[in-house]
Amino acid sequence: MKQITAIIKPFKLEEVREALGDCGVSGLTVTEVKGFGRQKGHTELYRGAEYVVDFLPKVKVEAVVRDDEVERCVDAIIKAAHTGKIGDGKIFVTAVERAVRIRTGELDESAV
Repeated sequence: MKQITAIIKPFKLEEVREALGDCGVSGLTVTEVKGFGRQKGHTELYRGAEYVVDFLPKVKVEAVVRDDEVERCVDAIIKAAHTGKIGDGKIFVTAVERAVRIRTGELDESAV
């Protein structure tokens, strides 16, 4: 099993959710986060005063999938989250050693 973590622009969340649903992903965790990458934030103008926004609002989407589903899900996220502009986000894929469904005690893939 692998965990896919995608950091995306907030307005792309619904498209990414639908794309992962089409891939058969049955559960997601979504968190509102702030951060920056290469763009290092940006400068904005508010009521004539210029200020720097260091941390940009993003959404973190996490899903655990079977190993054979990873590439299809990553491709779906890329297609759904892509705008072609700076700050589209990142995707990280990490190994999941164990999963347990608390209610039933099911393990690993059957727990997901």
